Amino acid sequence: MVLSETDSGEVDASRRNIWIVVGVFGLLLVAALGYIISRPAAPNVAPRLENALRAGDAEFEQYKDRVQIDQLEALESPTATGTMWMKLTGTVRNFTGRTINGLEVRGKIVDSQKQVVKERTIIVIPNAQPELASNRTTIADVSIDNISKTAERANIEMDVVAIRFK
Repeated sequence: MVLSETDSGEVDASRRNIWIVVGVFGLLLVAALGYIISRPAAPNVAPRLENALRAGDAEFEQYKDRVQIDQLEALESPTATGTMWMKLTGTVRNFTGRTINGLEVRGKIVDSQKQVVKERTIIVIPNAQPELASNRTTIADVSIDNISKTAERANIEMDVVAIRFK
């Protein structure tokens, strides 16, 4: 079969149209990907335990020292983005005489001058377990990411931020 000049012109026009469509689709894909990458990250909003006792409440000050966090340990690892990730772990002990059904904890990385390098607040109870009875313990894990590799990481701390009782 021999193609005539008109058939050959139609095939060329058809191929050109396909390449134009593929090119436009590729440009749209690259533009969409560029937009997604360039968007700022969502703000890191700390969780907030509802209906809880907080600093400044007389009852919070009475109980905060009875919720102890000890046996602090840290695990750190470099990330693919060139920063550091740390997991802070502590044992939470309830000596309040009451069952805790809400506990908010802040984990901090501090330098040798006791300045906060990075911190994060999490809700341990009810997220890790539904409640913590009096004279019982639970583990609190706080993951902190995007830590500069050059930042001095001299120590770790964990504080009770909010308490809610059953």
